[in-house]
Amino acid sequence: MYEHLVFFKFNNSLTSEKEKELLGKLKAFKDVIPGIVELTAGINVTEEKERINGYTLGLRVTFKNKESLDEYGPHPVHQEFVQSLEGVIEDVIVVDYPVEK
Repeated sequence: MYEHLVFFKFNNSLTSEKEKELLGKLKAFKDVIPGIVELTAGINVTEEKERINGYTLGLRVTFKNKESLDEYGPHPVHQEFVQSLEGVIEDVIVVDYPVEK
């Protein structure tokens, strides 16, 4: 299995409504993108605001194997989500790693 972690930092033009819309799109990935074993996503509620550097939305996806992870990036639903970030995203952190048993 592989973990895919993503942390989003948005610019000031992002409204809370748009952030919730993006969150809903992320959560819908599990139902339409093959190879996803588990998916969680949410708005950052940490009390350590000075340490998060503006990253307010997080995503964790567990894929069944490396092939599923590789196919996720170009998947049309994922690409549609990426395009919906245009004009509101400032930065993103992505971390992928194999899950050791």
